Amino acid sequence: MTTSRSFVLLCTIGVFCFISYNMVRMPVLALFAESLGAGPERIGLIVSVSTLTGVFLKLPSGALSDIYGRRMLLRVGVVAFGLPPFVYLFVSDLNLLTALRMFHGLATAIFAPSALATVAELYRERRGAALGTYTACTQSGALLGPFIGGYLVYAAGFSSAFVTAGLFGCVAIVLFYSLHLTPPQPRVHEKGWAPVLAEMWKGFVVVARNRKVLITSSTDAAKMIANGALMAFLPLYGVSVGLNPGEVGLLFTVQALTSFLSKPVMGRVSDRMGRQPLIMTGLLICAATFVCIPHVSVFAVLLLLSAGFGFGEAVVSSSSSAFVADSSEFKTLGAGMGMQGTIGDIGHAAGPLLAGLLIANMSYAGAFAIIAAMQLAAAGLFWLTMRQA
Repeated sequence: MTTSRSFVLLCTIGVFCFISYNMVRMPVLALFAESLGAGPERIGLIVSVSTLTGVFLKLPSGALSDIYGRRMLLRVGVVAFGLPPFVYLFVSDLNLLTALRMFHGLATAIFAPSALATVAELYRERRGAALGTYTACTQSGALLGPFIGGYLVYAAGFSSAFVTAGLFGCVAIVLFYSLHLTPPQPRVHEKGWAPVLAEMWKGFVVVARNRKVLITSSTDAAKMIANGALMAFLPLYGVSVGLNPGEVGLLFTVQALTSFLSKPVMGRVSDRMGRQPLIMTGLLICAATFVCIPHVSVFAVLLLLSAGFGFGEAVVSSSSSAFVADSSEFKTLGAGMGMQGTIGDIGHAAGPLLAGLLIANMSYAGAFAIIAAMQLAAAGLFWLTMRQA
């Protein structure tokens, strides 16, 4: 199988996987939990628990893909996308729903680092463009999934949404078995868990000592803190300044669509101009647009700021993943992508919590200014680290 065919197939698998995942994730999950009697606090836990799975498992799963090969981990991940949606049909208890969400979170935790590492290996000379295109494909799932899931719940109920999500996942499973990747050379010849854990630990140590990987991952975390804060509090702010829920939804659509369209283009630019200037530029754009949001109440201006933040996200993401791959040793490429995913997920999970604490004790403007300052600090730390490297 040629490199281009493998890449197209992997992107297609990613589209189906993330449509399936996001059909369940939003808005269906919160509505389903509410129908089972969950209050706001429990709904927040149920929605966030799958992200916590990624925090704990992305790094180990990436390290395992370095040992056993990407295909094995991708196989486990794609099955974790395809089968859990059918299980939601039989859930009637909130504790069971929480456990199922934790299990469903295995999908992105296992699949994402291996998929990114596979793309980085397929295109070593054009990583920025390839990673930008792949992440745009997965983001298309985040655009289409909520729309399809929400419509199906409205038109035919929860069961139809869960079955359809499962069918999308099953298509991804079928497509996966057409994907042929070069089998790895075995790195662990002894039987038992001890040698595997020892090899994983070596990968952890190598990645943990790689300042470029850690600092670049922190730029992703800073961006994701702001992203998480917007997800949680832009709706509340929008309504407080007179927007209706449909207009608030459009702000998120414009943000996601701008990011989706920009990622492949900015990935190509990073291949030509270098990753470092774009990572810093993207963070500056995110900070500048983010800090302005609570000072604006005009819908058209908020649309422009949302689009600007989405563009900044695309500039950072399309360059940071490629730079982590460039900076990782070949034998620890999966662990490097897993480390980036883990740190990014920590930022994403921390964003709503931090913003909530800040907003509770000061204004929206003050809270957003502090989070914007964190992005500027991350840009400054990245610049200093790269100068000393």
